[in-house]
Amino acid sequence: MFESPDWILWLYIAILGACLGSFANVVIFRLPAGLSVVRPGSFCWSCKTPIKFRHNIPILGWFWLRGKCANCKTSYSFRYPAVEILMSALFVAAFFRFGWSWTLLEALIFIFGLVTVSFIDLDHMILPDKFNLPGIVIGLLGAGLNPERQFLPALYGVLLGGGFLWAIAYLYAVIRKREGMGGGDIKLLAWIGAVLGWQSVPFVILVASLFGSVIGIGTMLWASRRKSPETE
Repeated sequence: MFESPDWILWLYIAILGACLGSFANVVIFRLPAGLSVVRPGSFCWSCKTPIKFRHNIPILGWFWLRGKCANCKTSYSFRYPAVEILMSALFVAAFFRFGWSWTLLEALIFIFGLVTVSFIDLDHMILPDKFNLPGIVIGLLGAGLNPERQFLPALYGVLLGGGFLWAIAYLYAVIRKREGMGGGDIKLLAWIGAVLGWQSVPFVILVASLFGSVIGIGTMLWASRRKSPETE
């Protein structure tokens, strides 16, 4: 297993993913609140005590502290290491798929941004322009500079992805006389189209619709079950 130094590369990628997952946790919490993601350093939001370096090691730090602040013993959500583990696993998967290449660099940037905005959306129902707009630009620049990609499919992806959702949002607003879709969703799909190309847009829309339907139906069933009277 360890005869080849290749495992070291996998370890580096996994550690990089975990570290960026830790930074993503900071962005997920602070960006919607309008706080700096750089200063101050990590600290307990309950007792305001700075978190020591050894306690702030991605993934391991949470388990070392057993999910609690070392000072005030306030519990920390398991989502912190979960985001770090997810980011690390996706980075390793991207490295497995693309190897050392310009496409890998683009994939890692895309994964970081997508995981971060997904959790921000989960918490606050917003998709920040600070990620979506630069994501579109980076996706188009990558298509123009990366010899493994082509620019026109990326440009068409922006137009198809953003244009499709914009048309749906416009028709909904005309028919229902109220906004039914935020601009963040439109820009997010344009970003995805810029990175993955126009060919991916129909598949992304289909999968997103299926997931949205499943989650929506599950939420309604759960809500109706909680409201129903208990029976013996």
